[in-house]
Amino acid sequence: MGVAAGRSVGGAVQRNRAKRVLRAAMQPLLERIKPGHDLVLIARQGILASGSPQAHGVLERLLQRAKLI
Repeated sequence: MGVAAGRSVGGAVQRNRAKRVLRAAMQPLLERIKPGHDLVLIARQGILASGSPQAHGVLERLLQRAKLI
């Protein structure tokens, strides 16, 4: 799993926070992902307004729709 955040998210502090939020939201889901898949998560500015629990729910739904969990 790779996590990226572009300059549109904000300065370095905001980009690092966005990446930390995504990593924390994804951590409990990693064991449930089917093997043989690589993921790249790209942070957008809206992640800063939400927290890790909300991001976790969104990621879980996206992975279910993609049939990866």
